[in-house]
Amino acid sequence: MTNLYSWQQSDWRDFSFDAAQLAGFEAQFLHFSGVAVGIQKALSQAEKEQIKITLLSDEALGTAEIEGEILDRASVQSSIQRYFNLKAAIDKNRPRENGIAQMMVDLYRHFDAPLSHNMLFAWHQMLMNGRTDLEAIGTYRFHNEPMQLVSGHIGKTTVHYQAPPSEAVQGEMDIFIDWFNTRSKQLSPLIRAGIVHAYFELIHPFEDGNGRIGRALVEKCLAQSLGQPTFIAVSQTMLHARRAYYAAFETVNKSNELTGWLHYFCQTIIEAQQFTIASIELFIQKAHFFERYESVLNTRQQKLLRRIFQENLKGFTGGVSVKNYISITKTSPATANRDLNDLVAKGILVRTGQRKATRYWLVDLAQL
Repeated sequence: MTNLYSWQQSDWRDFSFDAAQLAGFEAQFLHFSGVAVGIQKALSQAEKEQIKITLLSDEALGTAEIEGEILDRASVQSSIQRYFNLKAAIDKNRPRENGIAQMMVDLYRHFDAPLSHNMLFAWHQMLMNGRTDLEAIGTYRFHNEPMQLVSGHIGKTTVHYQAPPSEAVQGEMDIFIDWFNTRSKQLSPLIRAGIVHAYFELIHPFEDGNGRIGRALVEKCLAQSLGQPTFIAVSQTMLHARRAYYAAFETVNKSNELTGWLHYFCQTIIEAQQFTIASIELFIQKAHFFERYESVLNTRQQKLLRRIFQENLKGFTGGVSVKNYISITKTSPATANRDLNDLVAKGILVRTGQRKATRYWLVDLAQL
């Protein structure tokens, strides 16, 4: 393998791959897309709105966390609700949460619009909302220093990749956007989305935020292929296996042969679809749960269960302790014990351990 980076090689932009090794992924993609649409057909309009807000919020949190940025869930969700002109639970001005929410809603609403410099600039400005440490916000980078992806401590860093110099970015992005809007559409949906993500990240046109915008472009590609906004949990799936994500992407730094990257990418999208389907099914189970049990639960118990459900498929890490219950519901130890034992008696929670090691776990909702 050459020591030159991908963009320095003679086949730059002429990305190649072994189609035979990727056969079968597209059929799976279309199958799971149909499953997701079918599940949602049985939902009311209000339930569809709730799922939309929840899944968009989860994806916003996931794409930020990949970059090491932990956002406030309630603030992100409320911001998304406001941008959809829905009543929000809280009204706090958190710039980062507001910015990522605005980008996710813009992506949802304008998935079918042609990509443009101005669209990317607007997304970048949204994402960098509140930042004061960057020179270039809402525009491509223009600094003279090399744009490098590095790891390690100062003095002992490893350079994994060096992107094209800033003076080349405008020209590269002119070509990228033209390709995105025209020739890339001749590719099958997953291959197109996978190459788009790799191609954009290799240019690395912004001073910061390239990963988040690159993953938004994946969502845009997949939504265009389906002809409707998508709730595919791309970022959440990549987040759960960040090392695999970085390892797969590192294979394209010095090679324009993308089979390894695309195999990883296609598999990840299929897993993301399955995760999304499971999330929607869980949402439906939650709704049925509260229809059945809300009338026999006190407000403290309802608050606990909503807090558990907030974790979605991840579950409440470590189970619920009496201490957790007191913290969540602001009640006394005696009341906490009484409420938890009542939930066990109703068959909603199961108890494990003894004394300080006692933990309470939600039963499988399918059994209720």
